[in-house]
Amino acid sequence: MIKRIILIVMDSVGIGELPDAANYNDVGSNTLGNVAKAVGGLNMPNFKSLGLGNISVIKGVNPVKKPKAAYGKMAEISAGKDTTTGHWEMMGLISKDPFPTYPNGFPEDLINKFEKKIGRKTLGNKVASGTVIINELGQEHIKTGYPIIYTSADSVFQIAAHEDIIPVEELYQICKTAREMLKGPHAVARVIARPFVGEPGNFVRTDRRKDFSLEPHEKTVLDYAKEKGYRVVGVGKINDIFAGRGLTDAVHTDGNNDGIDKTLSFLQKDFEGIIFTNLVDFDMLYGHRNDPLGYAKALEELDKRIMEVIHNLKDSDLLIITADHGCDPTTESTDHSREYTPLLIYNHEIKAVNLGIRETFADIGATICDLLDLGHLAIGSSMKNLILK
Repeated sequence: MIKRIILIVMDSVGIGELPDAANYNDVGSNTLGNVAKAVGGLNMPNFKSLGLGNISVIKGVNPVKKPKAAYGKMAEISAGKDTTTGHWEMMGLISKDPFPTYPNGFPEDLINKFEKKIGRKTLGNKVASGTVIINELGQEHIKTGYPIIYTSADSVFQIAAHEDIIPVEELYQICKTAREMLKGPHAVARVIARPFVGEPGNFVRTDRRKDFSLEPHEKTVLDYAKEKGYRVVGVGKINDIFAGRGLTDAVHTDGNNDGIDKTLSFLQKDFEGIIFTNLVDFDMLYGHRNDPLGYAKALEELDKRIMEVIHNLKDSDLLIITADHGCDPTTESTDHSREYTPLLIYNHEIKAVNLGIRETFADIGATICDLLDLGHLAIGSSMKNLILK
């Protein structure tokens, strides 16, 4: 009997374009496949043994006759291709409209209203890399005290400030003001505080980043699990993505390896419920920066560590490995890509079947509801009877 679900999301590790990829300018995107080609093949023997190569053609990761995991891929039915949308859909919440993005910066009237509310002018207001924009505008920020506003291809309103100019707690309050404003047509997925320190020419972002996320508009599987008395643990960005909703425990992480370390720490504790982990390095460090070599190294590093997770599973644990969207580092775009996501499900008694193409990420949520007796999820199809003997 399954008593605990370990859900690991490899942030942005897509596995090929969805049928509607053209609507998102993502024809040809295939994060896993294209990364493998770019580096001459991936060395991922443990994921190979689980059946990753049985899902799709991945150079260096060949299919195996007897995979250890049930395998397949998932389509997204929500509109959009961002982190929040993907994770929410896994937990049974469909987004009919994509979160707004601002490729030309935020509207002037919105910025004017924001400046009046915080009592300061602002700098920037454009799409930019966070490290680049603080070097570009950091000195002017120090002289004026004006916070730096920027966005990206994601649905984000980011506010950068030097910790000596705008103390971190004040920056957080400014972000809360933005979060309260950004509703309706401007309901961005996340407002992000981006504090930094240092001198001109040597600015460095600190670890006191904080996300102010849009709350899920309906209950998710996490809420149902918490209400039933299960322990629900968020590792990494999960707490931010769900605005803390449905979680009993939450820890932030410093990269993929720390994410695995903290997942292992919770695995070794005796409780029933859900451990929900996001591994962000693929997306943040390599996908958006069009770095296929770094992406490949991160995949191979995870391959080395995934067996630590598997070896720490109890008989009543079920491991699900997937992704939330793509972010193909081999294409010209630095944006996310509209892709299928890989699906691997493992426990010691699993039926290693081909799960095919799942119609929605919510099949994960439906399966969790079925396994933990949380009731019937309105969207998605449970895979319980396919995978358990």
